[in-house]
Amino acid sequence: MSVKCRNKDILRLAVPAIFNNITVPLLGISDTAIVGHLGNDVFLAAMAVGAMMFNVIFMLCGFLRMGTTGLTAQANGADDRATVFGILRQASYIALAIAMVVLAFRNILAEGLLLVISPDENIAAYALGYFRIVVWSVPAQLAVMAASGWFIGRKNTLIPMLVAVATNILNIILSVTLVYGFHMGFEGVAIGTLSANWAAFIAMAIIVAGTDGFRKTRFRNVPWKQFFNLNTDLFFRSACIMGVSLAMTSVGARIGETTLAANSVMLQFFLFFSYFMDGFAFAGEALVGNAVGARSQLLLTTTVRALLRWGVALSLIFGAVYLIATPNIVALLADSRDVSDAIEAMKGWLVAIPVVTVWAFIFDGVFIGLARSRPLLVVTLIASVVFFCVVFLSKDTHSAERNSFLWLAFETYLLLRGVLLAAKFLILQRKSLIL
Repeated sequence: MSVKCRNKDILRLAVPAIFNNITVPLLGISDTAIVGHLGNDVFLAAMAVGAMMFNVIFMLCGFLRMGTTGLTAQANGADDRATVFGILRQASYIALAIAMVVLAFRNILAEGLLLVISPDENIAAYALGYFRIVVWSVPAQLAVMAASGWFIGRKNTLIPMLVAVATNILNIILSVTLVYGFHMGFEGVAIGTLSANWAAFIAMAIIVAGTDGFRKTRFRNVPWKQFFNLNTDLFFRSACIMGVSLAMTSVGARIGETTLAANSVMLQFFLFFSYFMDGFAFAGEALVGNAVGARSQLLLTTTVRALLRWGVALSLIFGAVYLIATPNIVALLADSRDVSDAIEAMKGWLVAIPVVTVWAFIFDGVFIGLARSRPLLVVTLIASVVFFCVVFLSKDTHSAERNSFLWLAFETYLLLRGVLLAAKFLILQRKSLIL
């Protein structure tokens, strides 16, 4: 397998995933624009709170996508079609079971999430109304998540992209129609989201049913113990990541309003880089898993090396852009002079983001493709403990210094995830424990 072929395979998988990632924020912008013209700022805040509530749920359930991708990729690489389809069935069962639990305990779940987020009563009331409508789309969204992971494992990122983009467009059309055409107000946005998600489920189900061999192949399950062990590790890994993400916001808020605003803008730099790197991580999941399934050391080695080259190139490009254009980018995101000054003082951390974090994205994809979830959990847990230790030790420092310590903790956490996984990968290779 030539380097040129590997690069072509990586780009074929990464580009649709990147495009999908970039279109996701457009839905949030569109919903914000729709709600922002309803004449009450409470609706904007309520939608933000409602979206955060669902972000927690779906972030914790991210294992459905990742675990399904890794197992499917290995079965696909081994040309084991019966197991490929069996994995989709198992993932669908788990998605349905989780959805039933969420729906059964939806009121308790909503109250618990609102207790954690702590909006004022008026905002909470509207956010709760939004949640109670959109929560009925959870079965559809989890099923689509599992199916998307299945397609990625089969080296197809185009279908998940097309379904996601179509869903976002439909969501916008329905929300505009219900809000302005049928004068349903804030509730119309929630019903538009609910309807679009079920339309996505129907579309994905039709595509899956039309997949070659779906009706003729006799499904074969992977051992349920393997399935549950993999997904359990990924679930707790997601919980660690979510804990760090929430801490970045809560600690920033305690330092001060300007710091909170500055950090929210700075995190957009990280998120924008992640939109690109996630695309290459998805490519890594699929290609590494298929190489392992095919028992090909050559494919595995050339894939990881090619992914690292792309990662280094992108990190240098983004680092250079952030070095040169940070003031211009900040001007597009914030008008406040205080916020701009605070970010300028932290510019070094922004420039370091791509170089420091690229390794975590690449090796997350590699280990998901290997379907080795325990190292992913252990490494993320270690990195999270280091993050919270640094944050705790800096609690008595001056506010400006404390924010620097917060970003030191965050970037150390991301660097550790990448470096420790890279070291673990080298150990596995040296001991011939991968194939």
